[in-house]
Amino acid sequence: MGMNPLSGIRVVDMTAFLAAPTVARVLGEWGADVIKVEPPKGDPGRTQGAVFGTPYTDDENLGFDMSNMNKRFITVDLRKDTGREVMDRLLTDADVFLTSTRVRSLVKLGYDFETLHVRFPRLVMAQVLGFGAKGPLKDAPGFDMTACMSRGGVLGTTVNRGSRPMIPPNGYGDFQVSFVLAAGILAALLGRERSGRGDYVTTSLFHSGAFMLNTAMISAQYGNEYPKDRREVINPFNNTYAAGDGLLMTLCAPEYDRDFDKLMRLLGRDDLVGDSRYSNCDELNAKGLNGEVVDIMDEAFATRDRAHWIELMLDNDVPIETCQLPTDIYVDEQARANDVLRTVTCPSGNERMIPTNPVRFSSQGDPELRLTRAQGSDSETVLAELGYSEQRIGEILASEGVLATTPLA
Repeated sequence: MGMNPLSGIRVVDMTAFLAAPTVARVLGEWGADVIKVEPPKGDPGRTQGAVFGTPYTDDENLGFDMSNMNKRFITVDLRKDTGREVMDRLLTDADVFLTSTRVRSLVKLGYDFETLHVRFPRLVMAQVLGFGAKGPLKDAPGFDMTACMSRGGVLGTTVNRGSRPMIPPNGYGDFQVSFVLAAGILAALLGRERSGRGDYVTTSLFHSGAFMLNTAMISAQYGNEYPKDRREVINPFNNTYAAGDGLLMTLCAPEYDRDFDKLMRLLGRDDLVGDSRYSNCDELNAKGLNGEVVDIMDEAFATRDRAHWIELMLDNDVPIETCQLPTDIYVDEQARANDVLRTVTCPSGNERMIPTNPVRFSSQGDPELRLTRAQGSDSETVLAELGYSEQRIGEILASEGVLATTPLA
């Protein structure tokens, strides 16, 4: 194992569900010591396997692992004086306090940034918000599908006109948002090294969703209408097509004018080589003939299976890829070669695959993955590290300000 770039950084993680916990999971893969603080009822993400269609036990819970690997787990009841005492001691030594708790709840608890910054001036506080820190929805609950994918414009923009919106896997926007906030945290830590003071870093699901649509957000004001129809795309060579076996593929040949004759030959339409009706992209759009070219290509691609077209196009240096499913990526040699998926052994004994985070440091190599443990598994160890005596640990546990291991029911 190489050098972990965030070794020595401590993150106190008071998060739930997907977006915010995944921030800490990523920082943990990069070597940070992440201590996840859960309330007595636990992070509801522990039982989200019911939604994902995956097991959710303490022995096998990849639906929880994917956002909570590489962490230690302590259960703290902030309604108890002893719980608040422990939380305060955790924050005293922390570099980052990460939370998804809504601002008004943090104010009630006394863990909002204004309060914490006075007490812990070097602490970086980071928060995932639903809709942003201002405006009428600043205190509204935000979830991936509502705040990011829907209000942020993703679902309405990416649908093929006249169809229903895509049904993305759970957390598709959350996992993008996690890297947005991770970048902000690293910038705040660097800024602290210069100023000596911590900062308050936020992102929102809503804002991040809109940012991922940069091209659409800019071009729509110039009359570029969304949602699109695949028969009206500006460049028919940047489009999705179905092969004769019904399998999907994506063609991406942005230099339409240059490649027109070449593509027509490869598609077996030599009769269209040099056809001035279709060979110039500007003229094609001015005359509204895009759909005719898409129809020509649909008909041609339907004559052979996908394997034929992929091989033919790639052999002729035309960028094309299969629209893969998760089951395809499981056996993708490129994924294996680059540690995109890692096989892990669950405590249940089952071997499963889980994606690693996509950032690599040459000094670190492939990061270690530590699967999650039962709620409160590290409570006593963390209390001891905070300097509490064995007797005091017993008193804190007896008061139920901190709870020890709590298996899933």
